[in-house]
Amino acid sequence: MTSYGQFCSMARAHEALGGRWTLLVVREILCGSSRFGEIRRGIPRISKTMLAERLQALVLSGALSRRDDGQGPEYVLTQAGLELAELVRAMGAWGQRWLPRHAEGEDLDLGPVLVDMQRRVRFETLPPEPLVVRFEIAGHGPRFLLLRPGEASLCSQNPGFPEVLCVRGPLSALVAWWRGDVGFAESRRLGLSIAGPRPLAAAFPDWFQLYAFAGIRPARDTERTSP
Repeated sequence: MTSYGQFCSMARAHEALGGRWTLLVVREILCGSSRFGEIRRGIPRISKTMLAERLQALVLSGALSRRDDGQGPEYVLTQAGLELAELVRAMGAWGQRWLPRHAEGEDLDLGPVLVDMQRRVRFETLPPEPLVVRFEIAGHGPRFLLLRPGEASLCSQNPGFPEVLCVRGPLSALVAWWRGDVGFAESRRLGLSIAGPRPLAAAFPDWFQLYAFAGIRPARDTERTSP
């Protein structure tokens, strides 16, 4: 790859980190993934070859260290990699504030949404007994989220516990709620529904901390309400 040919540290950092997918790989590791398969679950459209290349580049840049514990390689952020958290947060906040949010017109994947939901379960709010939430999202096969104290597991098949709730509807409605574009009540008006015992269905939204940037309002809303 041709260098930018600049002394500027911003340009040099962009040469190391500006490739497609690179910062998404960093995001996944910051969120707790460390194995190849775990990282790819959060970025389903990256090819295995490309992910391997990006991981190698991050190791060579000093942002990651690669360890082998006998179960395959594990990737861990170095001090240099941990400092990228500020950059990832800044980009996430900027995108949430300034980019248009029209989930119904976006090219979206279900996997990353459910992976993020799995990561952000509020375990202290769950019922004491294990349960499974079934997701039937239009255009996608069923997915299952096992919830029990101390564990949240995303599965392609029911792991053997009662399917207490079933979430149905378009992916755009689920994304709009999770991203903070609309409240849960409005997401239901967009087509999201929850089947199951009424107390559990009502409690469902409180079982999760919404997307990390859900509280950031679009700039146009801020401008509209400013004096």
